[in-house]
Amino acid sequence: MKAEPKESMMISLNPDSQSATSYAHAPNNQLRAAGTTFAYRELGPHGGIPLILLNHWGAVLDNFDPRIVDGLARERRVIAIDYRGIGSSGGIAPVSVDEMAHDTIALIRAMGFNQVDLLGFSLGGFVAQDVALKAPDLVRRLILTGTGPAGGQGIDRVGAISWPLMLKGLVTMRDPKTYLFFTSTANGRQAASAFLKRLKEREAGRDKGPTPRALHRQLKAIKAWGQQAPQDLARLHMPVLIANGDNDIMVPTALSHDMARRIPNAQFVIYEDAGHGGIFQYHTDFVIKALKFLAQWILRGQRQVPNIGFRTP
Repeated sequence: MKAEPKESMMISLNPDSQSATSYAHAPNNQLRAAGTTFAYRELGPHGGIPLILLNHWGAVLDNFDPRIVDGLARERRVIAIDYRGIGSSGGIAPVSVDEMAHDTIALIRAMGFNQVDLLGFSLGGFVAQDVALKAPDLVRRLILTGTGPAGGQGIDRVGAISWPLMLKGLVTMRDPKTYLFFTSTANGRQAASAFLKRLKEREAGRDKGPTPRALHRQLKAIKAWGQQAPQDLARLHMPVLIANGDNDIMVPTALSHDMARRIPNAQFVIYEDAGHGGIFQYHTDFVIKALKFLAQWILRGQRQVPNIGFRTP
C-alpha cells in the first residue's frame, strides 16, 4: 500500500496570494521570524506540502525564474523567500550557511508548516542541504540544482570566477548572468537572453536589489562552505533530485555527480550544452521532472523511489 504524504498544518499567510495567477503578479509578503522580518512571495493552490524556494548568491525575489515558479505552482503551493539582509528582508546578511539554514528553519516554522519540500539553486542548494541535515523531519523531499556539497572542490573559488565575469558584464553592457549562468554557445546565449527577459516581466512591486555589503557577506558564506569539512550526505534519507548543466563554471558539475553518488536516494539529470543555470535553459523539461519527482509517494517500509527516467551518474 502507498503511504499518503504527511499533511502540513496549513495557514493562509496572505489571502491575496491565492488570487494571483502568475509569479509576476504575486503579492509581496512579510513575516517575522528569528528576530527579523523576512520577505516572501507565494503562488499556487493551498493544501498539501508546500515547496520552499531558496535562491542563489545575491538573489532577491525578482531573480526566481517566473517560468519555473509558474510551472511548479500549477500543482504546488510555492513560496519564494529573501534571505536575511537581502532584498526586502530585514537584518544583516549572514556570513555562514549554518546561519542561513537556521533562519530558513525558523521561517518555515513561523509559517506554521510541519513539513515542506525544498528546492535550492546554487547557494540555495547549500542552505537546503544544511536544513535537511539539521531538521530531517521537516523536509519531505529535496531538489538540489546548480549546487555542491560542503567542502566541494572549487566552491571556495566562486568569487574568483565571478568577479572578472561581472566586470566583463559592465564592459559589454550585458547582465553578468549571461556569462555566469550560461554557456558561450549559440544555445547558451539564446537561453541567457530569454531568461533575463523573463526576469523583467514583473513591472510593479519589484524587490530591492542586493547591497554590496550583502553580496560580500554572502560570498564569505559561500567560501566558508567550500572550505568546511564534508558533511555526511548519507544521512539524507529523503528522496533527492539533483539537476545541473554539463558545463557549470561556478559550482563545478563534477560536484553534482559527487552528491548523486553520496546521497542514498538521489535521482540525477544533467542538461547538455548548459551551465550553472541549466534549469533555466531547460525550464520546461525541469518543471515536468520536478513535479513528477515531488508527486511520487514513498512505499511504506521502503526508502527507494521509482526511477522516472533521469540520467544517472
